[in-house]
Amino acid sequence: MSTGALRRTALYDLHKERGAKFAPFAGWDMPLVYDGLGALDSHMHTRQHASVFDVSHMLQTRIAGRDRHRFLEGLVVADLKELPLGGATLSLFTNANGGIEDDTIITQQDNSLYVVSNAGCADKDLAHLQRHAKALQDQGADVDVCRIDDHSLIALQGPASQSALEQLAAVKLGQMPFMTGRLVDIGGVPCHVARSGYTGEDGFELSIPTSEVRSITARLLENPAIKLAGLAARDSLRLEAGLCLYGSDIDATTTPVEAGLVWTIGKRRRREGGFIGADIILGQVASKGGDRRRVGLVIEGAPARAHAKVLSAEGEEVGTVTSGIPAPSLGKNIAMAYVPKRFSKKDTPLKVKVRSRTLDARVVKMPFVAANYHHV
Repeated sequence: MSTGALRRTALYDLHKERGAKFAPFAGWDMPLVYDGLGALDSHMHTRQHASVFDVSHMLQTRIAGRDRHRFLEGLVVADLKELPLGGATLSLFTNANGGIEDDTIITQQDNSLYVVSNAGCADKDLAHLQRHAKALQDQGADVDVCRIDDHSLIALQGPASQSALEQLAAVKLGQMPFMTGRLVDIGGVPCHVARSGYTGEDGFELSIPTSEVRSITARLLENPAIKLAGLAARDSLRLEAGLCLYGSDIDATTTPVEAGLVWTIGKRRRREGGFIGADIILGQVASKGGDRRRVGLVIEGAPARAHAKVLSAEGEEVGTVTSGIPAPSLGKNIAMAYVPKRFSKKDTPLKVKVRSRTLDARVVKMPFVAANYHHV
């Protein structure tokens, strides 16, 4: 659905009824916060209980055909051939300069690969997939790229997620590990359920037939432990978890090495390459190259926002903040930034320019808040 230049998800009316305040995001009219539940309250509720996030603006794609692994491995850094059935992995679309075109979650399904990528990159990603698929098809390859338009996507995140979802699911979920996905009947509706998320908490991402997403979401919200949460809480939660926001913390000029995302490159892929930009990226991996590194900062005095300048202890400008907030879970001001490698070691003292003030900062290990992912 759309309104003027902004699109609406199938849950727009539900958000409005629940007092959502909306903001434009990646061409969508998305809930930011809700009446009676500010961003701070929503953040802490997710950490302590669980929240439902509408993430239907994200791109869902299915890659099918016997050559699907060869096709997608040409575009991303993951080892998809060795990904077990039901396994999911974070991966990266890369470009010829070694930069990151988008980050994505890929799940191995029976006869296809299920790919979820960012709303802000949806048109670009889909065109990229379709263009490269056609090139392979013209060479006789069996591969098909299908945008999933008839399913919406919600994320149920927080420690109460499993118990809440099990009240509607046809199966128990305790033996379902983090970063796996499977088909589950939710309220009698077949849904793709992935144990994953963007908050650092245990949780699930549910791909639900759009005709059923409102009723399933409403049933989840009947549980007093579950509340709706918007983009404001989603952003603060992901930053505490040390997770990147595409377009802010990573972009087409950032390499996986600089971003601290070398772990997304499969071991076989490091040996064999075969993805776009592999020569540059694997050269940086081998030499520990790249001029800069993504780091976490704790800042004294006031929060630093994106584009704030990072200075050395001696006052030389050395980097830039990409994301920053007052962290609700910590009572500290945290940020991500890029600095030269020599300033990236833990406990390195730095300074950050916030308006007219120069504030003390130090490099810390990420995540800022320890993850609570479910392991079997």
